[in-house]
Amino acid sequence: MHAFANPARFLSLARPLTLWFGWVGGLLLVGCVVWGAVLGPADYLQGDTVRIMYIHVPAAWLGMAGWSGIAVASAMQLIWKHPLAGVAARACAVPGAVFAALCLATGSIWGRPAWGTWWEWDGRLTSMLVLFFLYLGYIALSAAENDGDGADGRMSALFGLVGAVNLPIIHFSVTWWNTLHQGQSISLMGGSKIDASMLWPLLGAALGASLLFGAIILMRMRAELARTKVEARMRRMAAQ
Repeated sequence: MHAFANPARFLSLARPLTLWFGWVGGLLLVGCVVWGAVLGPADYLQGDTVRIMYIHVPAAWLGMAGWSGIAVASAMQLIWKHPLAGVAARACAVPGAVFAALCLATGSIWGRPAWGTWWEWDGRLTSMLVLFFLYLGYIALSAAENDGDGADGRMSALFGLVGAVNLPIIHFSVTWWNTLHQGQSISLMGGSKIDASMLWPLLGAALGASLLFGAIILMRMRAELARTKVEARMRRMAAQ
């Protein structure tokens, strides 16, 4: 892991991975969404409204995965002082916030016919909304630190670690509280409660969205490293 903390070594790997992740993830996501939402069967209880899950479930997964990435990168930044870890954490924030917002929006659309309301202060919904606000706070804090002279990003890294406390709350909310949100449909121990005709396109959409998410993070990291390099060159030129 320490070997990839070198920006030059990281960039040599990130350039081809960005291309592969982007194209493969995009094609897989579109193909599986069409497979499930257009060609797949309707649910025997919810009918066609269940088709939104091919967007909602990957968005929820990546909203949580984005903050997991922030927490892991923040820990590496605090423990090993790798500047590239801070770059990775900041790169996860905006796409993670977008997927969290998409999760909330699609969940609201799905909830209207299923629950008879656009919003309910349910444990799962409320904790996901908290995650979205945590993203906004992290983005603002990291931007303020990045603009400061000599800032090392320690405060935003600590915020990223503390905010990770919300992730198990989101995951276990349907178990801990009486909730409108349905329980866990896929688990390592309990297997899947979803029919194979819906499960495979759903898993494919989640994988495609994850690869696309990875490509976006790599692009954002490369852009920040390029901006830092240009700023350093400008400072050297100004000092001459």
